[in-house]
Amino acid sequence: MDDLKIAAVCMNAEPGHIETNLNAIQGFLSKAVSEGAQIICFPELSVTGYTLKAPRDVYRSIPYERVMERLTHMAEEAGAVFLVGLIDISRPSRPSISQAVFGPKGLIGVYQKTHLSYPEENLYEPGQDNRVFSHGSTTFGIQICYETHFPEISTTLALMGAELLFIPYASPRGDPEEKLKSWMRVLPARAFDNGVFIVACNQTGETEEGLSFPGVAVVLGPDGQVLEKYVGWDEGMVLAELRAEMLIDIRENKMKYFLDKRRPELYGNIVASRKPLQKDI
Repeated sequence: MDDLKIAAVCMNAEPGHIETNLNAIQGFLSKAVSEGAQIICFPELSVTGYTLKAPRDVYRSIPYERVMERLTHMAEEAGAVFLVGLIDISRPSRPSISQAVFGPKGLIGVYQKTHLSYPEENLYEPGQDNRVFSHGSTTFGIQICYETHFPEISTTLALMGAELLFIPYASPRGDPEEKLKSWMRVLPARAFDNGVFIVACNQTGETEEGLSFPGVAVVLGPDGQVLEKYVGWDEGMVLAELRAEMLIDIRENKMKYFLDKRRPELYGNIVASRKPLQKDI
């Protein structure tokens, strides 16, 4: 892993107001790059807004292809890597909740959310693959919002080589302090159990569909401790230095890094097809 400066953005993203959302993304991107950020993470569905009503309709004012072209141009101008959330309609099936990764040479790849929450599962198509991305000598993975409740995803990404996990959210309900407290039940475990940095950020503000998103952004080290955070209702951004030395110190400590002691032959029930765990009575 390289030493990295990253940014995590909390922003308001109104469903269907794509031009406005893109302008906000461009503003945050320029600010982050001017402050030395090399990778910038935006929230889940930050481009299109989070909607539970006719997802394809968000592109009525601007075609999906033109949105991707503009994001590509932003990345080329910025000379940095950034991750943005959008509704992916590139496949003939139902739309997907996706996080697109762009770099100085354009689109690097798209991750499609594999685990959908109850309100999402009748509208969106789940992705079918875990995947990792590279930037220099750094390998990173993505989990989107609801997926953080599945520790298997974090571990799979770590076993695929991820040293850093980006976790973009569009998680409504509660105030910012309550949302942070909720995240702190989950995110430190994902970081500590797998020896990875974690960068998470939520949408913020109210939308026309009646959802209210509390603004939270947090960066955790591979020891599960918070390095930086933002908590509030306004749009905001946090920056953090991720040091390779910190990752090495954790992964070379036999009492702080555990993945190399796994015994996969004992874990068959984890991958069983929705069957109840067997009990030894």
